[in-house]
Amino acid sequence: MSAPGNPPKNFAVVGVAGYIAPRHLQAIRDTGNRLVAAADPHDAVGILDRYAFDVKYFREIERFDRYLDKLHRGPEEGRVHHVSICSPNYLHDAHVRLALRNGAHALCEKPLVINPWNLDALEEIEAESGRRVNTVLQLRVHPALVVLRERLAAARGGHRVGLTYITSRGGWYHVSWKGSEDRSGGLVTNIGIHFFDLLLWLFGPVRSSRVHLRTPLRAGGRLELDRAEVEWFLSLDASDLPFAPVPGGQTTHRSITVDGEEVEFTEGFADLHTRVYERTLAGAGFGLADARPSIELVHQIRTVPVTEAGPRGSGTPDSPGRSAP
Repeated sequence: MSAPGNPPKNFAVVGVAGYIAPRHLQAIRDTGNRLVAAADPHDAVGILDRYAFDVKYFREIERFDRYLDKLHRGPEEGRVHHVSICSPNYLHDAHVRLALRNGAHALCEKPLVINPWNLDALEEIEAESGRRVNTVLQLRVHPALVVLRERLAAARGGHRVGLTYITSRGGWYHVSWKGSEDRSGGLVTNIGIHFFDLLLWLFGPVRSSRVHLRTPLRAGGRLELDRAEVEWFLSLDASDLPFAPVPGGQTTHRSITVDGEEVEFTEGFADLHTRVYERTLAGAGFGLADARPSIELVHQIRTVPVTEAGPRGSGTPDSPGRSAP
């Protein structure tokens, strides 16, 4: 949040018509800062009027870039200090570069990049520009999960962990950029990245990883982490849900168990982006080094050969589906 006596920071948003952008717009306002510019090739951006009537909007990223450059060459009070990046995954890298090139810090939605080698180049550009690259790892600021991490840190020995995440998506998903592995990173990256980051944050680095199932709709495997053995299962297929989904109703099943005990964190999501913004503005945001382990892990999961399930089962932690996956 802007410190007392300091003027609000100027923000711009790339991908403002997207699904996740409203959380960023809310966080910018809730932290006492100002939205001055936005870009998206899709012009369904009436949401901007909820926050200000004088936001400069651009459909073409080139004109947006030119505007930021113009502001950067002008007085300090008019410059864009932070660019929030809510664009499709495969454009994150380019839009981070755009922000740094125009003298702004970048705050990018996850995954920060799809492939880990892109982080190396961003590290160099970050050092050259003197600006920071931060990302949104909002589960790390969820109050229940912070308490869980503290409890686990005080415990001895390893843990048995199960992760199941099933979220139904209609046909639109597979036609959009999200259904393209080249543009989204596929299921394990687009849907799973924040869960894999959470597991690494809670239980430490990867010792080994095996993948037993990998299709466009489902993936499953086993991880051996420093302090846990994890069986995980992700699915986009509605038939895997333990209930019959209804359009407009519940379409997601999420379960994380630690030593047989369910971790409850259904509530508390309303202001997580605002908390991430507060940390970032205070200089304690999640940077390239924080993002790297999960990006390296999901890249490995996407590319390693699929193997047979180990002796503990299928590599999917008791998938609750109404039919076998």
